Amino acid sequence: MFVLPPEDRSLSPITGWTRAHWEAVADGLLAAVEPYRSADRAEVVLPGRESWSHCDGLEGYARTFLLAAFRVAGGGPAGLLEPYRIGLEAGPSVWPPITDRSQSMVEAASIALCLWLTRERLWDTLPAATQDAVAGWLSGALDHEPVDNNWWLFPVMVGGFLSAAGRQADPRGLERIEEWYVGEGWYSDGANRSFDHYNGWAMHLYPVLHHLLSGREQGVYGTRLREFLRGYALTFDHGGGMLYHGRSLTYRFGSVSSLFAGALIEATPLRPGQTRGIASSVLRHFLDAGALSPEGLLTLGYHGPHEPSLQPYSGYASPYWASKAFVGLLLPPEHPVWTEAEERGPTGVLALAAPGMIVHNTGEVARLINHGSQHHSGDPLYDRFAYSTRTGPTAGVADNDFTAGGVTRGKIVPLGAGQEGELAWAGSASEGVTSFSVVRGATEIRVHRVAGGSAVTQTGWAIPGDGQADGLGVTLRSQGHPRSRLVGLYGYARASVARAPEGTAFGAPATVPVLEGVAADGWAVSAAILGEHDEPLPAVEAAEHLTLTWPDGVRWTTPA
Repeated sequence: MFVLPPEDRSLSPITGWTRAHWEAVADGLLAAVEPYRSADRAEVVLPGRESWSHCDGLEGYARTFLLAAFRVAGGGPAGLLEPYRIGLEAGPSVWPPITDRSQSMVEAASIALCLWLTRERLWDTLPAATQDAVAGWLSGALDHEPVDNNWWLFPVMVGGFLSAAGRQADPRGLERIEEWYVGEGWYSDGANRSFDHYNGWAMHLYPVLHHLLSGREQGVYGTRLREFLRGYALTFDHGGGMLYHGRSLTYRFGSVSSLFAGALIEATPLRPGQTRGIASSVLRHFLDAGALSPEGLLTLGYHGPHEPSLQPYSGYASPYWASKAFVGLLLPPEHPVWTEAEERGPTGVLALAAPGMIVHNTGEVARLINHGSQHHSGDPLYDRFAYSTRTGPTAGVADNDFTAGGVTRGKIVPLGAGQEGELAWAGSASEGVTSFSVVRGATEIRVHRVAGGSAVTQTGWAIPGDGQADGLGVTLRSQGHPRSRLVGLYGYARASVARAPEGTAFGAPATVPVLEGVAADGWAVSAAILGEHDEPLPAVEAAEHLTLTWPDGVRWTTPA
């Protein structure tokens, strides 16, 4: 761990951390990579595996440059830019050229952003020949095709900087993402309904920074960011846990970048103390949970090293996209985010019809109920019915899954979502099964309509440790983890536990609660609970439509 200032529990009663702690962490991360810089300073070559792009040295340069640029643009010592200044001399002849769908395009966006943020201190002081060489390399991002997803925003940042630097450039890309905006602040990361953390650290962050640095009005980007944060803020629990859902989770606390961006452009529903409270909790959570190696380097993984959290494009420098969290340092020290008392983030439930999800936060744990997000069929990071801040998807025996006739979830077709007070629901269809989730309090009721006589299996939240079945219920307990409970309410005949030896990012092996039965009249209903809350469960009336009735008289019926 780095040397940190003393905690300030009067200003920050939740974490004890202040702006000075963020500055110290940024400085510590930069100091830790110093021994790994190449002689020409154009690459940062860290220990660990390479990515499939073999562009890792450039990645190390560009992503740690973000740390230095946010720190200096936020009033930090200009000397932090010196290794990057030297690296710019050799970089254009050392870095892999930017070609169609090449990783170099990703890193070019980071370099362009850094040069834009620190233009007076760095770019404007470079020799003309160096400027020409760097601009020539960067311009490759404008001449080649990006991957058809958030990558369209990389030419936006490159073109924006080159235009600001007096170079003719077309900052193309913003018009492309318009096709993927579905509403309620959410973009799909491409044409395949991928709703994940890329909304925060790419789809919102880059347009906001582009317009801020260009001196443009934020327009729809500010409006959309505010709406996004209304639900997104619910995906962080009060212990600093971040939702384990989607790809690139090794970017860890990069997930809070959009919270700071909202404060930066005054487009947030959060109070200043809440913004800092969530962000500092997440940063401290990951550092305390083992995200750093003994040398102070960010590891490939989640808490500590964890291979299943990675994708083939993840290499030793990839975790340093977490540097985006330090966009918060662009807020001056006198900004209310840094001066007002730290507060916990919001709790409650919100149905999001546009992406087909429910987000729910009890403080102890935050959950995402998924009836609309899918990367490709069979991807455990997207296909499960539910994700949380305290559990991860399993391999082998799938957690939070439903099968009918041995067939698991295929292509997800959203059927809508809605809310009445504290009761929220969402539905989807897949492989002949119609499914609904109904969230009230800390309990999720899982409703499936299948062909009559189908053998059905429902699994629940997986946690490390052991558990036991009790009648038509399964309760799992493990020290340091929330309780997991799965209860059969209709259509199930047996309860059991299954082992997932590889475990999850939260520990191995893991135990998965299981319900099995035969849905004689086509309905299967269960209750899934993650946490210590015990609440009354509803009665089930099954006919052409299914009705849930709670003891206090609240009712919900499957939509027509």
